[in-house]
Amino acid sequence: MASYHMRRTEKQITDAVEFEAVLKNGTYTTVALCRGEEPYLVTMNYGYDEERNALYFHCAREGQKIDFIVANSRVCATVVEDHGYRMGECDHAYRSLVIRGRMVVVEGLAEKKHALETMLFHLEDDPDVVRQRQLKNEDAYRNVGILRLDVEHVTGKTGLRGAE
Repeated sequence: MASYHMRRTEKQITDAVEFEAVLKNGTYTTVALCRGEEPYLVTMNYGYDEERNALYFHCAREGQKIDFIVANSRVCATVVEDHGYRMGECDHAYRSLVIRGRMVVVEGLAEKKHALETMLFHLEDDPDVVRQRQLKNEDAYRNVGILRLDVEHVTGKTGLRGAE
């Protein structure tokens, strides 16, 4: 991958704590996939696993996403923390990340359980409600598709500095 540097360095996020804050505050990401010369974008909710430096997603066990990932596991994703457009200033308050890494189709039951727990704690105010309604038995875990994005490189940009 070619190395680029940000033109507006005052907007660059370089601190790992700030990267993690954006990932913890975010709820969805848009993931770019490619199969041969055919690009594909998909937006999905995620759960952030700090210890593994990975994002987990749930999805169908087969379909276009899976076909693209099997053909090429390298992905690029973006997470945006949107604080809104600044009316009359022609400016926007935000923090955004571009994430590069590999997408893995998770097969093991233990990791599927871990992934769904990670997502529930990341996205839900009360994970028990969803757990009791939708994760009643082992088949509920076996029948769901789980993806893991192993983060290899992150860049970030902010429009918050000096504005708030």
